[in-house]
Amino acid sequence: MANKYIILDTETTGLEVQQGHRVIEIGAVLLNDRKKSTDHFHTYLNPSRLIDEEASKVHGITNEDLNDQPAFEEIAEEFLEFIEGSTIVIHNAAFDVGFLNNELKLASSKYPKLEEICEIEDSLSIARDKFPGQRNSLDALASRYEISGYDRTFHGALLDANILADVYMFLTGGQSKFEFAPTSNEQKEKEDKLEMKLSSEDFHLTKIIANKDELNEHDAKLKDMQERNSIEPIWRKF
Repeated sequence: MANKYIILDTETTGLEVQQGHRVIEIGAVLLNDRKKSTDHFHTYLNPSRLIDEEASKVHGITNEDLNDQPAFEEIAEEFLEFIEGSTIVIHNAAFDVGFLNNELKLASSKYPKLEEICEIEDSLSIARDKFPGQRNSLDALASRYEISGYDRTFHGALLDANILADVYMFLTGGQSKFEFAPTSNEQKEKEDKLEMKLSSEDFHLTKIIANKDELNEHDAKLKDMQERNSIEPIWRKF
């Protein structure tokens, strides 16, 4: 990977940013040479509003859990410094980017949008291209690639970012499949095979000759093709 890759996920108070829902957790993991590093960004946030009950059932975060957590504007500078100049990989990127851009806008009119300082890569789009017509949720992909060892009782931003990092490796080629250059012996064998000559004496070839009726039927077919398409069939040229 030429530039900095960050795998990111968020948890929110609800599904619709247009209805005033806010980000309550951010988890981001830095990749080094296609491997998860220990360098990460993680924080819970006080959204200054209540969490929808259905959302809480998904991520397990309650209103009481966030009472003493910082507001987004308190961590905005640190967050921007961590992600700036990177390629951010997000599953269903439009959702998280929409929420994070809203948080940045609410925090300060001077803050940029994510896409202005980062490249955004949507792993869901990659998965849909690779597995059209199949379930491509993060859990479905983790199951498909047999990624285990994570507690999935609840979703969590840092937890999901770690799982997505594993999934992303498989989606983009993994680490286990490499093309190796052939050894000198292998190359010599290929060259020897190319130099082998086939002789007609090695085969018994059966010669088939069309009869008069077959030739007349073939000629009629060519005439029909020429009349319907106003072009001489290629077989007439030989």
